[in-house]
Amino acid sequence: MPRRRRFVLSIGAVLAAGMLVSPPADAAAGPTTLPASQYTLSANYHQFDAVNTALVSTLGTAAVHTVMDNANHDRTGLPSSFAPAGLSTGFQFDSTDNSDCANYPQGITTSRDAVGTANSGNYDGHQLVLVSWYTKASCSGAQERSRITLVDWDATYPNKYRKVLLVQPTGTAAAPDFQDIPIHAGGVSWYGDYLYVADTGHGMRVFDMRKILKTNTGGTADQIGHQTGSTYYAHNYAYVLPQIGTITANTTSGTGLSWSSISLDRVSKSIVMAEYTCSSGCTDYPNRAPRAVRFPFASGATTFAATTTASQALQLPWYKLNGVASHNGRWWFNSSGDKKLYYWTSATGPATHTWVGSGESISYWEDSANADLLWSLQEGAGSRNVFAVTQATYGA
Repeated sequence: MPRRRRFVLSIGAVLAAGMLVSPPADAAAGPTTLPASQYTLSANYHQFDAVNTALVSTLGTAAVHTVMDNANHDRTGLPSSFAPAGLSTGFQFDSTDNSDCANYPQGITTSRDAVGTANSGNYDGHQLVLVSWYTKASCSGAQERSRITLVDWDATYPNKYRKVLLVQPTGTAAAPDFQDIPIHAGGVSWYGDYLYVADTGHGMRVFDMRKILKTNTGGTADQIGHQTGSTYYAHNYAYVLPQIGTITANTTSGTGLSWSSISLDRVSKSIVMAEYTCSSGCTDYPNRAPRAVRFPFASGATTFAATTTASQALQLPWYKLNGVASHNGRWWFNSSGDKKLYYWTSATGPATHTWVGSGESISYWEDSANADLLWSLQEGAGSRNVFAVTQATYGA
C-alpha cells in the first residue's frame, strides 16, 4: 500500500503539537477507548452543484444499468492455489488488469452495502462488487488519477466489469470542465446512491452514482476534460463519475487522522475508518499507534449531517492496517505487514487469524439466506484476487 504523503516530525514538534506519544494498546488486550468527541466531520454535498449541473446538461448521464450493459472487460475465476480459510467465492480481473504495474486496486464495497439484502442486493438491477484503484504515471511514477471498477456479481448477467474514471469538476457553469483526482483511494463505501472514497490526509470525497457522465473516446491517452465544442475526453474512458462534495475530518486530539481505509457498518448506520501507521522506522507513514473511528450518518439518511461527531474511537495495538470492517459491535482489522486479520469485540477481546499477503480493504456482506461474508482483495500485481470468506470463520 504505497503512500505519497510524508509524516516525518521531530520529537519536539510531536510534543508541541500534542500528538499521540503514549504507548499503543496492549496487543493481548486489544484496542483501548479514546475520546470520541475529539473527532468530527464537516460535510458539503453541494460543493460542485453549478458545474455538475452544467456537465450533466452538456454530456448527459448513464445509469448504472447502462454502464453494465456496456461492460467491456471479462473477469475470470480464482486460481486453484488460492485457498484462504473459509473461502466462499471470488474472481480475478482480466490478465492485463491483474498484472498492470501502474494501476493498483485498493478499496472494496458492494451493492449489498448500498441497498442491503432487499431484492438480492441489486442496485439498478445489478448485484455489484465495486473496487477503487489508483493510477501512477508509470510503474515507478507518482499517483496521477483514480478510478472505480464495477463488477457484475449476478448469475443473470455476464461475468463482465467496466472501469469508470473519478474526476473533480472544474471551471464554471458557463464553461464546465473536470480534472483527474490523484488520490490513493485506499478505501471506499457505497451507501444508498452515494459513494464515499477515502482521501488520506483529509477525509472523504463524495460521488453520486446517479450522475455518471458519458464522455468521448478516441482521444489520446493523456487527454482529460473539455477539448473543443462539446467534446470531452477522459483518458479514453467512456464514463466518468464527478465528485459532488467533500467530507472534511477535524480533530482536537492534536493528530490529524490518516484516512487509509474505510468501510460501511449497516447495523449502526456508520462509516468506520482506520489508519495505516508503523511502530517505528517509516518515512512515508506515521510512526505512532493507529486509530479507528466510527462516524454515524444523519438519522434516516445516507448522508452525514453538516457537522458529525464520532460515536466511537479506538487506539489500536496493530500496525500497517490496510483494511477495517465493523458490524454489530464486531471489528476486523487487516494488517498487510503481519498478514493477519485481527478480530475484536469489547466483550470477548482480540483474536488473531492468518490472512493473505498484500491484503487491502474489507467489506461486510449481509445475507438473509446464506452465511454472511467478508469481501477483500489483494493489490499485488499478478495475484489480484478479489474474494469472499465466510464471516464466521474469522469471528463469531
